[in-house]
Amino acid sequence: MRRHVFIRAIVGSRAKAGIIFCLVALFACQVASAAEHKRVMLLYSFGRDFKPWSEYAKDIRAELDRQSPWPLDIIESSLVTARFSDENPEAPFIEYLSSLFAKHPLDAIVSIGAPAADFVQRNRQRLFPTTPMVFTAIDRRRVGYSNLTRNDVVVAANINYLSAFENILQVLPDTKDVMVVLGTSPIEKFWKEAIGKQVEPLTNRIKLSWTDEWPFEELLKQASALPPHSAIFWELMIVDAAGVVHEGDVALERLHAVANAPIFSYDESFFGSAIVGGPFLLVADTSRLTAAVAIRVLGGQSPGDIKVLPVEFSAPRFDWRQMQHWGISEKNLPPGSEILFRDPTAWEQYRWQITMICALVLLQAALIFGLLFESRRRQFAEVRVRQRSAELAHINRYSIVGELTTTIAHELSQPLCAILANAAAAESIIKSPAPDLVEIGEILADIRQDDERASEVIGRLRSLLKKAPFELKNIDLNEVAREAMRFLSALAIAREADLSSLISQTPLPIKGDAIQLQQVILNLIVNAMDAMSGMRPAERMITASTACDGNFADLSVSDVGPGIPPQNLKKVFEPFFSTKPKGMGMGLSIARTIVEAHGGQLSAQNQAGGGAVFHIRLPLAALPR
Repeated sequence: MRRHVFIRAIVGSRAKAGIIFCLVALFACQVASAAEHKRVMLLYSFGRDFKPWSEYAKDIRAELDRQSPWPLDIIESSLVTARFSDENPEAPFIEYLSSLFAKHPLDAIVSIGAPAADFVQRNRQRLFPTTPMVFTAIDRRRVGYSNLTRNDVVVAANINYLSAFENILQVLPDTKDVMVVLGTSPIEKFWKEAIGKQVEPLTNRIKLSWTDEWPFEELLKQASALPPHSAIFWELMIVDAAGVVHEGDVALERLHAVANAPIFSYDESFFGSAIVGGPFLLVADTSRLTAAVAIRVLGGQSPGDIKVLPVEFSAPRFDWRQMQHWGISEKNLPPGSEILFRDPTAWEQYRWQITMICALVLLQAALIFGLLFESRRRQFAEVRVRQRSAELAHINRYSIVGELTTTIAHELSQPLCAILANAAAAESIIKSPAPDLVEIGEILADIRQDDERASEVIGRLRSLLKKAPFELKNIDLNEVAREAMRFLSALAIAREADLSSLISQTPLPIKGDAIQLQQVILNLIVNAMDAMSGMRPAERMITASTACDGNFADLSVSDVGPGIPPQNLKKVFEPFFSTKPKGMGMGLSIARTIVEAHGGQLSAQNQAGGGAVFHIRLPLAALPR
């Protein structure tokens, strides 16, 4: 007894020790996790919604999350004070940052844009004396290299204004006047001087006008009345001459709405709705590089040891919609240019539908050829029983499709011809100097409607041909019958038979496989056509009818042909029995198997007035209301 107590004591002690060990390990993991946690501040110029810096901030944050091996606590701050040049409202912001990070120091700061970089360098000793800094989204001319420390690394850009203006002259060789859009904030004043100096070699070809002395409403008025052979260069519009601040895309979109000349820029963040195009500084290029440098700094590498080449312009990109609006020819674009937002042609938009329809027509032709070839081959084959059975079984798989090829070809020919005619008309309109977009839209709507008509025919053929497992669903027997008769209407015309419908208007809900039941109805109607083939066309009549009989749904297919010989009435559903010279004797046998699998019955009898009638009787899923 004492031994058992002693053992329990040992086990209990070990269990307590294990629990304590797990708690210590968990605490150690939490401490380690906290130690690996990195705090990064994104400080960008002017405000959260000012382009281009807002786009860089969003992309850099996504890249940091994607590339970082550690959990990141990313804090975003905006340097609103950069908008103003006649006062110094930075003191409250400095106090805010000082108190915010006094007890929780940062692992790194990423400053986005020149105003943010300037603010950080001026207040570094007071706010962030030892915090690693990554200066990005800043032109190399705006970097205070003499003030950099060992804790600083720069991801600069090279804004080549001369290249940007040369792009305008290549795309629009007749350009004489260029309106340069910028405002009155300190950074915009800096770029006005930089643009004037760098574009000076082109002053013998173009005349520059500036918008920094106009309120924005006056700017819009001037942009709507520019002389011929003018262009607009979008630099920035942050603060206009009236002191109004402009955020986001609003100013650019309003300018585009009234301007009578095309608008160009060098920053990709403005591309996509109003800018024609040209060589760009890509946001993604700078963001990927900035995030990679920041991760190296967070990993312990000294910022002063990291050297980064300036980001250069990418290959030119152009907006096809703006090119069409301003009548800009592709032949004027620089070599290697990429054209985006191009509207697809009718062929590009409906390629797979047209290809599928053409493939179906070719398939039908191949099936017809195959059936003709098989029929001729059978005439010269040996009537050994086993070989003949194999050949007939092979033909049976294609017999219904062979019967319906005329119907399908007829139904497809009209939408196909309409699609081709509309496509040709659209191509002709597109090549005109001023394409009528409304008419093109109407043509595309017609193409879509014809495509839907052809798709419906293809859908019916696919439903007939597809190999699918037997599956019972809630269906309406009336709708199955109507679909079968619609499918055979053209064949009835070709075979000169009158196909009449007495389909009940009251739904006949059953549990069944629509595809297999449709096959039964098709088989019965085609058999009726065959039975009357020797009669005069005016006498060939087939009637399909449905009705409700208690708890059962009835469907009948009758003809006025010669009927079934009495001695054969019990044999017509047997495999390989046929009264046709070239019949295989499998159609009715398969039909009976399908009906019986639905819990129903298929029977045949001769009518008193002549002809035969086949009855399908199926249990109702629910009584009709």
